[in-house]
Amino acid sequence: MSWTQVSCTVEDGVAVLTLDRPERRNAYTTVMARELAEAAAALDADDAVRVVVVTGAGNTFCVGADLAGAGTFDRSAQADAAGTIGGVARDWGGIGALPFATLRKPVIAAVNGAAVGIGATMTLPMDIRIAGESAKFGFVFARRGIVPEAASSWFLPRVVGISQAMEWVATGRVFDAAEALRGRLVSRVVPDDQVLATALELAREIADHTSGVAVATSRQLLWSMLSAPSPWDAHRAESRALVELGSGPDAAEGVASFLEKRPARFTAPLDGAGLGWPAPPDDLA
Repeated sequence: MSWTQVSCTVEDGVAVLTLDRPERRNAYTTVMARELAEAAAALDADDAVRVVVVTGAGNTFCVGADLAGAGTFDRSAQADAAGTIGGVARDWGGIGALPFATLRKPVIAAVNGAAVGIGATMTLPMDIRIAGESAKFGFVFARRGIVPEAASSWFLPRVVGISQAMEWVATGRVFDAAEALRGRLVSRVVPDDQVLATALELAREIADHTSGVAVATSRQLLWSMLSAPSPWDAHRAESRALVELGSGPDAAEGVASFLEKRPARFTAPLDGAGLGWPAPPDDLA
């Protein structure tokens, strides 16, 4: 597919999806939102893709929404363009970010510079965040008179805990990569020129050594269990997944390769894999 504000390359099972508006520091628009959603769907459907790395063109990840004046966040006349949820216009941040939650492939954010507003919240449904030493983060919504978007009120407390989440959201201040690491927003901070290489190295380890169907199902298990009432819910879901995957070709190959002391050659397709999480709600239109 051809896009104007994102670009994508795929090599040996690893897709690199780039926010591609360097002249505007990759500022987020409704066009970018649509293109991110389309790209996520295309990458999910492509069995040749095992891992997705998301980064920004130039020396910035995403500086946030492309502000177009005082009415930038006025959604009263935008319901038709965005669709609705709960009878109101959908948030454009959610349109672009939530497709990463539904991906069955692991997603790694390679944060190469500023990630502010939607630039920060879009990374939350991703599984791993790696930041450069000069990266900056900010959940700045209260300083713009609005609330967090892109379903971040669900994701952020689960990623970093409610106290840390509330501190960053209530102050709306911009903070550095070291603080992001202390607060567990990112898992690693590396030199700026090694951000993408580090993400690709991790992606390569996943793509080369694991079963795609096992990773896809594991991803949905871990995310969906964040809201499960008890460990019995996990036991129920894991038991079903083990029955389904245990009789499949990748489980047999995993055991055979171990016994034969050779690299595994996993071949199971992703068709029908996973738990179908998160399922679209009835009030989405």
